[in-house]
Amino acid sequence: MDKGIKRILLTLGCSMMVLFGYGQYKDDIPDNIQNKSFDPYTLLWYTSPASRWNDALPVGNGRLGAMVFGGVDAGRIQLNEDTYWTGGPYSSVVKGGYKYLPEVQQLVFKGEWWKAQKLFGRKLMGYPVEQQKYQSLADLVLFFDHEGQYQKYHRWLDLKTGIAGIQYTANGITYNREVFASDPDQVIVVRLTADKPGSISFTANLRGVRNQDHSNYGTDYFEMNGEGNNQLVLTGKSADYLGIKGREKYEARIKAVPEGGTMTISEDTLFIKNANEVTLYFVAATNFVNYKEVSADQHARVMAYLDEFSHKSYHDIRETAIRDYQNLFGRVKLNLPLTAGSFLPTDERLKNSKKASDPALAALAYQFGRFVLITSSRPGTQAANLQGIWNEDSDPMWDSKYTTNINTEMNYWPVESANLSECAQPLIHLVEDLTDEGAKVAREHYGCRGWVFHQNTDLWRVAAPMDGPTWGTFTVGGAWLTTHLWEHFLFTRDTAYLKKIYPVIKGSVQFFMDFLVKQPGSDWLVTNPSTSPENFPERPGNKPFFDEVTGGIRPGTNICAGSSIDMQILHDLFGYYIQATEVLDTDHNFAAKVSESRKRLLPPQVGKDGMLQEWAQDWGQTEAHHRHLSPLYGLYPGNVFSSAETPRLIGPCKALLEQRGDESSEWSRAWKVCLWARLGDGNRANSILTGYFNEGCHSQLFAGMSDGRVMQIDGTMGVTAGITEMIIQSQQGIIRLLPALPDVWSKGEFNGVCARGAFEINMQWAKKQIIRAEVLSKEGGICRINAGRAVQVTHNGKRIRTKKMNDGSIVFTTLKGNTYLLN
Repeated sequence: MDKGIKRILLTLGCSMMVLFGYGQYKDDIPDNIQNKSFDPYTLLWYTSPASRWNDALPVGNGRLGAMVFGGVDAGRIQLNEDTYWTGGPYSSVVKGGYKYLPEVQQLVFKGEWWKAQKLFGRKLMGYPVEQQKYQSLADLVLFFDHEGQYQKYHRWLDLKTGIAGIQYTANGITYNREVFASDPDQVIVVRLTADKPGSISFTANLRGVRNQDHSNYGTDYFEMNGEGNNQLVLTGKSADYLGIKGREKYEARIKAVPEGGTMTISEDTLFIKNANEVTLYFVAATNFVNYKEVSADQHARVMAYLDEFSHKSYHDIRETAIRDYQNLFGRVKLNLPLTAGSFLPTDERLKNSKKASDPALAALAYQFGRFVLITSSRPGTQAANLQGIWNEDSDPMWDSKYTTNINTEMNYWPVESANLSECAQPLIHLVEDLTDEGAKVAREHYGCRGWVFHQNTDLWRVAAPMDGPTWGTFTVGGAWLTTHLWEHFLFTRDTAYLKKIYPVIKGSVQFFMDFLVKQPGSDWLVTNPSTSPENFPERPGNKPFFDEVTGGIRPGTNICAGSSIDMQILHDLFGYYIQATEVLDTDHNFAAKVSESRKRLLPPQVGKDGMLQEWAQDWGQTEAHHRHLSPLYGLYPGNVFSSAETPRLIGPCKALLEQRGDESSEWSRAWKVCLWARLGDGNRANSILTGYFNEGCHSQLFAGMSDGRVMQIDGTMGVTAGITEMIIQSQQGIIRLLPALPDVWSKGEFNGVCARGAFEINMQWAKKQIIRAEVLSKEGGICRINAGRAVQVTHNGKRIRTKKMNDGSIVFTTLKGNTYLLN
């Protein structure tokens, strides 16, 4: 190691901020960047403003979100509120669809795919066929008059505090801006300062957003006004869409608090002249109450927010926000080997990572994923959608809603292991909400008990098949989401929570106990209709056709019976339900019936090419390198395949993964990182991760392809999950340390990561071997752990009795609240 790197490592113990008393911070990030004494595991930084939305820096408090561009002459901050969507409460249930289900099933089993798909489209699709859109709320635009050129520009996002900032020098004056979102005070704060008194002058607008594509008939009207001499007010309503009346109303406000100088408002523009510093407070609310009601008073809500922090100083609000944020973010630390490239600007690190190893970039990406969860999914907020809470478009890609044939699930893959269990609450509540419409869909579309949900929903929690029969026959979307509810229990062992959500799990099981049918010529049970998400089988007569539902050409039909992902999800769902009845000591008779049906689920099939089949039949694929990896659900995130339990299927899983290749869409690459980690191949997983950094993410680490498409957070979160899986796994009752460690991560430290069984782990390794680990038992019980080498277990210096298992793992009994040391 050269002396420069050694000096950098020595300074990393110093924070990028100096603590003056309790909660009082003085930031020195630009100086630390200049001196290379910042923390490259938690700081994103750049030397120029964002030229496009995809490269702006996010802040958020779960409900309010902002994307900070950091412009010098014009500073744009794009703003969102998580309940602002098109439309209003509605239902997409079509009554009586169940009458046509037997005919659809018969056509599928007879191989008349086109007729089956067409009948499903006519009689079992929800209406309207599409759903509502997540909306952009506002833009705060600041206009400055800096004569001449600016120098020494820095823009950053500090993951340790959740604060975005910029600094630059113009005309000999150094200007600073910082932006953060406070959850306790429900406000986004913008702070402007300079090193010379009287230097802050700008004008500001709080602008509404209207659907420009629908300007001739859009109904998302808004008004921009000033109020008094210190507030900008934006009021408006949501757009009508798909025949659903826009019933949401919103209000947003900017309150300006300058120190020194003058402040005036003319119409809808704020003027600040010669201030020493200025603080802008952004608050916003809608009339949304829940998916059935929009009767709240948005104005009263906004005024209450303003009143709540009116007695607080900027410093009080900032300190409270940081303390609240760090209570979550500060739980986990991940350090991986540093290189000279680790101290480059983040956009340059991404470009450089392909030609020069930068293991610490993975640690930064891991922590960025945790930051995204904290800032987009808090108790009491909506679940994180395709874009989290950040969206600048009235017509966002895929409506920026909840896509549940992979994307929403991937958003929450790391939430438990990343020690952010509270951040799962919005997803849990979303699933609970879905059981309402889901029960109506189960009854009216399928004639079944329980509840069912398909591949998309929105703020209004509709649950019927949507988009078209190509996508609509995915009946296991709700079942997949339900496995997340069980995962929350596994990580917390909270039986009171399990009792509360037990009816949700049971309702999903009830639906499939009614819905499953016998496969002709066998005793196996299958779903019918079914699909393997967005892939099209190469089967006789399958060719492009014009779809009357979507009004466009489809590559072929994909309706089927018993797709691999369906059967694997149900294998997990039924198994989790049976375990839940045992924990709660309830419904044993029904659980016995579920157990018998579980044994009859169509098992995984291996094709003539040696690959795991995607469908019940041994069909080929019309798209060889398809982005979806649906047949491998059971390897990750599911618990169907493992080298210990299903060794004969690991080869076929690997063969399918090889056939799909390493390159794909951003979220697909993230899934492949997880899958190769489950297969124990850390170097392959890291190779795909490196490809993701080069081609699958934007400069601030949001997932997004290099073709410029808008970001999504699914790949961001999938990468965080995959990095975890490379270092620690805990499925099937065993904690495995360093199960898929890449060679270039030969040493490191991972503290605060969580494992199933309600355990929290601190671990250090060198030369790819564990040298120390601590296990905190949050709920007590049996701990089974495999450290990859012989270890002794102690508690407070006293040796703990362990039992060694055949696989090399050890088992020992823990007590709640105790920490156990492995040496």
